[in-house]
Amino acid sequence: MLTQNLGYPRIGGQRQLKKACEHYWAGKIDLTELNKVARTIKEQNWQTQLDAGVDLIPCNDFSYYDQVLDTSLLLGVIPQRYSPVLSQVKTNNEIDLYFAMARGYQKNGLDITAMEMTKWLDTNYHYIVPEFTATQEFRIFNEKIFCEYNLAKQQLGEKAKPVLLGPVSYLLLGKEKEPGFERIELIKKLVPVYVEIINRLRKQGATWIQLDEPCLALDLSKKEKEAFDYAYRVISHGVSGVKILVATYFEALLDNVELAVNLPVTALHIDLVRAPEQLDEVLALIPVHLQLSLGVVDGRNVWKNDYEKSLKLINKAVEKLGAGRVIIAPSCSLLHSPIDLELETAIDPEIKNWMAFAKQKLTEVTELRQVAEGNTALLDTNKAAIASRRSSQKAHKQAVKNRLAAITEADATRESAFPVRQKLHRERYNFPAFPTTTIGSFPQTDDIRQLRALLKKGELSLEQYDRAIEQATIEAIRWQEEIGLDVLVHGEFERNDMVEYFGEQLEGFLFTKYGWVQSYGSRCVKPPVIYGDVSRPNDMTVRWSKFAAAQTDKPMKGMLTGPVTILQWSFVRDDQPREVTTNQIALAIRDEVLALEHSGIGIVQIDEAAIREGLPLRKAKHPHYLNWAVKAFRITASGVQDKTQIHTHMCYSEFNNIIEHIAAMDADVITIETSRSQMELLQAFAHFEYPNEIGPGVYDIHSPRVPTTAEMASLLAKAAELLPARHLWVNPDCGLKTRKWPETKAALENMVAAAKQAREQISVD
Repeated sequence: MLTQNLGYPRIGGQRQLKKACEHYWAGKIDLTELNKVARTIKEQNWQTQLDAGVDLIPCNDFSYYDQVLDTSLLLGVIPQRYSPVLSQVKTNNEIDLYFAMARGYQKNGLDITAMEMTKWLDTNYHYIVPEFTATQEFRIFNEKIFCEYNLAKQQLGEKAKPVLLGPVSYLLLGKEKEPGFERIELIKKLVPVYVEIINRLRKQGATWIQLDEPCLALDLSKKEKEAFDYAYRVISHGVSGVKILVATYFEALLDNVELAVNLPVTALHIDLVRAPEQLDEVLALIPVHLQLSLGVVDGRNVWKNDYEKSLKLINKAVEKLGAGRVIIAPSCSLLHSPIDLELETAIDPEIKNWMAFAKQKLTEVTELRQVAEGNTALLDTNKAAIASRRSSQKAHKQAVKNRLAAITEADATRESAFPVRQKLHRERYNFPAFPTTTIGSFPQTDDIRQLRALLKKGELSLEQYDRAIEQATIEAIRWQEEIGLDVLVHGEFERNDMVEYFGEQLEGFLFTKYGWVQSYGSRCVKPPVIYGDVSRPNDMTVRWSKFAAAQTDKPMKGMLTGPVTILQWSFVRDDQPREVTTNQIALAIRDEVLALEHSGIGIVQIDEAAIREGLPLRKAKHPHYLNWAVKAFRITASGVQDKTQIHTHMCYSEFNNIIEHIAAMDADVITIETSRSQMELLQAFAHFEYPNEIGPGVYDIHSPRVPTTAEMASLLAKAAELLPARHLWVNPDCGLKTRKWPETKAALENMVAAAKQAREQISVD
């Protein structure tokens, strides 16, 4: 049996890529130094996989920002607005063009918006959405994939396997930027360029090439299925002498099994962690020539593989196909996993023995081959670790289970309907039309991060730290008052991360020191690990919310993270249904909401940025998920009095097919990202006649550019054409933690001015 890996984390064990990119953007290092850091990471990654004994090792899985953006640059899919930057590529090796597409460009007299960003299927990774026109042309524009293969070949020889997003998924994950055509119709123009790319790689010496087609696991139309069949038949006829592996993941193939197994390729990869039940149908339909890659090691979580469970799947495949046609692999790219568990020296040894990060997952892949070949010692060691976790009292708390069992429908229902609550809120606060607020966080400057680091090192007392955070909070409040925001936030200077901060105060969570994963670009997160039953022993945010509220006469929002988002942005225990863990978190957050209300906080925001992200990839599974996800939010929010206003926030999400469930959450105010899509996402709310209040983001916080007052006023005018103006709030797309203060201040001042302009020009009757 062969072993393979589909992709490896690219940020570096100490987040070297993040730091290098940010230094490059700031002008502190040049392109030569940036490339040097990148090459070191790539070579270290390849050596790690080589040392683990993996047979097929990916290259071109490295990216400075995003692999989908890399594909757009490779294929020359560059929106027209970047032409002024494009003219400069001969001097900057295309990197400024690349980063302009990702982040926007606001210098040298130019002001160009970034490309749209959205979630990679059902993960917390964000990709840059390709933009297509009806006359779209494709060509090899960029040499990265070829240069990287040459470099990998020097180190890995024939083990080097170039990885590229497949042609059909590339189109399906993009967006039409003009009416009158469907992007899938571009397949006949796109595939010849893929043939050219593959043939160039073959001539360079590649023996295997991996084409990622995650969309094979989605609901596909007849035209989309035909596109898969067409694309791979053209590739098969146009390419020889190289083995093509098509990789699917994150869901079962289901009704696409017959299509997938009959593609004219050498091998098919399937995800048997997310959907082990699909193996039987695949084996029943697989043709005699096709090799099958079994994704049995979880590429998206941190738990040790259950060898006995995986062995049953491997043995079943070997029995049908023979060992020579079976490949053992992780379920998906290890991009979504922390890098190395060996670096973690502070985790409880008992719990650590249940875990595996990316480096350890490579070992699991190669050990599974040994176990399948009869190594019982490895199997026995693994069995002991799995048994320890099942029986541990550290993971299982009866009091938590009992409280969960006692939940009733009343626990998930507000006392009165929204119109009653809305009237009370308006009487209580007397907001102007188009009230302004922000989503929660303000810039986490180097000074703030340094305070936290000094506290952790013991070089600063808690009293000194608190005084410094209090001063930063007061300064942020005074500045918000000065520019005229209507609802203030305390800035969250005491918080390291919107999930980690809460997890640190909840039982059932543990934290890593180096467990970083990439969210987008240089943005890395260190998700908590939920290893056991969750409960809230003490107040988590009340101290800082009360302090902030005491500094101003204006309304102050209490800021919390919702249960589904905490779940989605954590590494979740896999020994019970996700909905059970979510409801445990919901009860803990409910307790915090009530504590905030009791302390005098009248507006509480419960962020559910990830509720859309958690949506299953198949529509048939949507209702079950949405029912428990919405109920979990309602559990957190339904204990308060009518006069307390509940806000929620959602990031980069398409709402069309879930809008009725968003409404069922019954938040008094929802804020969403809409600036990059130019308010396009509001169509769903307008068509549904969304009944509650809404703050469509007018300021893209994922870009360093500062939008003008006119630009934001124009977006508000678009919003008012779609929704009742009396229901509209004015706010940025998301929290401002990752931004710098100068751009933040300029943008928010412009935003407040845009709201004032809207009050003068747009009727709210």
